[in-house]
Amino acid sequence: MVKDTKIYISYNQVHQLIKDAVERYQINEEFKPDLMIAIGGGGFIPARILRTFLKRANNKNIPIQAIGLSLYEDLFLPNPSNIHSNNSTSNSIKDDLANNDSLSTIGTQVIKTQWLHFGPSHATTTPLLGKNILIVDEVDDTRTTLAYAIQELTKDIEEEKRKFLQDNTENVDIKVPETKFAVFVLHNKKKEKKMELPDLSITKEGRYFAAKETPDRWLVYPWEANDIEEHTKKSLMQQKEELEEIQ
Repeated sequence: MVKDTKIYISYNQVHQLIKDAVERYQINEEFKPDLMIAIGGGGFIPARILRTFLKRANNKNIPIQAIGLSLYEDLFLPNPSNIHSNNSTSNSIKDDLANNDSLSTIGTQVIKTQWLHFGPSHATTTPLLGKNILIVDEVDDTRTTLAYAIQELTKDIEEEKRKFLQDNTENVDIKVPETKFAVFVLHNKKKEKKMELPDLSITKEGRYFAAKETPDRWLVYPWEANDIEEHTKKSLMQQKEELEEIQ
């Protein structure tokens, strides 16, 4: 019988990981986010749980915006069930890469499937400029998706800067509000990354928050489970085995 090498994460684990990470990194005290941007679909649920542990800004909950990015959207593979955001290259995809040159671009091209839209009521505001923006995803695997998200958001901010300066041409002493990015992931896979974060200050200034470091194995999150009861049982069994190994 082939051993199941996947790591099953329960909702309880996700909740506790996020709570512990907020306290450990002192996110409320040090970074003080004004806005979260969740990368779909893995970042949606962690972002919502994360908001529970973040202090309200201006007596309001931290707003959550969503963006959709895909590494494999237009790619045809014999077994689509093997494709999961940010996890694929660590599993069956590796075998395909070794045997098929046509798949050599897997994980290198990112496609926007959804982007920010603030609506006409925000036409005269700068939704990103001058904010502490926390980008949320479930796993940092190859880092391709995170790098692309920051790259594209930076372009949006540069456009907001241009409009801000254009609207304030008469005030020569005005300063452009500073925008800072931070990254929050549930798991960072301990492996060589295909890309680095384009904003080097994120890592240099300690604004990269990984709730847990994990081996390069397939991570199965509860929101991916067809049978949540079975998924939770597997997660609890793995936790028990890990405790027994420690003892």
